[in-house]
Amino acid sequence: MSGALGFQGDQRFNLAAVVEFIHTATLLHDDVVDESTLRRGRPTANESFGNPASVLVGDFLYSRAFQMMLDADNLRVMQILAEATNVIAEGEVLQLMNMHDASLDMDAYLRVIRSKTAKLFEASTRLAAVLAGATPDVEQSCAAYGQALGTAFQVVDDVLDYEGDASETGKNVGDDLREGKTTLPLILAMQRGSPAQRDLIQTAIEAGDATQLPQIVSIVRETGALAATRAAAASEAQRAVDAIRCLEVNSYSSGLLQLAAQLLERRA
Repeated sequence: MSGALGFQGDQRFNLAAVVEFIHTATLLHDDVVDESTLRRGRPTANESFGNPASVLVGDFLYSRAFQMMLDADNLRVMQILAEATNVIAEGEVLQLMNMHDASLDMDAYLRVIRSKTAKLFEASTRLAAVLAGATPDVEQSCAAYGQALGTAFQVVDDVLDYEGDASETGKNVGDDLREGKTTLPLILAMQRGSPAQRDLIQTAIEAGDATQLPQIVSIVRETGALAATRAAAASEAQRAVDAIRCLEVNSYSSGLLQLAAQLLERRA
C-alpha cells in the first residue's frame, strides 16, 4: 500500500515488522485458547512447547512491537496500532463469549471477524496512508480496503474448514466445529436446511462435537451454504477493489487489485 501511495521511506519496513509481531502474538494466544494442535501443517507452539511458553512469547512480541512503533515518532501511528490491538483483544473476548452459541447470526459473526482478522489488515493499510501523508479521504479508502480484504480472507478461511484438504490448509478439517465456533457456512446451512438438519448442526456446535462432521459437511454443501459463503467473500473482495479506485494506477496499486482477486482462489 505504501508503494501505491508513493512512500518509500524505511518506516514502512519497521511498521510492517510491528504488524507482523502483533499478528504472531495473536496466533500464539489463539492456539492456546483454541487448544489447537496444528497450524500451517506443523505442530503449534503450544503443542510443541506448552501453553506457558506460548503465552509468554506472545506477550513478549506484543511488548516488543510497542517498543518498535516508537521509532516512527508519530503519535497517529501509535494511536492506530494501540486502538487496533485493543479492538483485537475485544474481538478475542467476544469470540470466546460466542463459543457454542448456535443462535449467532451473520451480523454477530461479521462483528467478530472485523474485530479480529480484519482489524489488523485495516490498521496496516491505514498506516501506509499515514506514512505517505495522504488526505483523510484517501486514508479512509485505504482502511476500507484493508478491512474488506481481511474480512474476505477470514470468510474464505471458514469455507476451507469444511471443504479444504488438511495437507493444503495446514490445519485439521472441522477444527472450527470442534471448538464450537459458529461460522458463516454453518449459519447459512442452518438457515437453509430442514429442521432436522438445523437441529443436527445446532447440537454439534453446542457440544463441540465433530463426530457427525461428514454429515454436516454434506448438509453445508447440499444447502448451498458453501457457495453462498464464497459469494459473501467475493462481495467483500469487490468492496476492497472499489475502495482503492481513487489511487493512482501503478504497479503497486495493480498488485493490490490482483491480491483481492486471487484471495478468492486460496486453498490454504
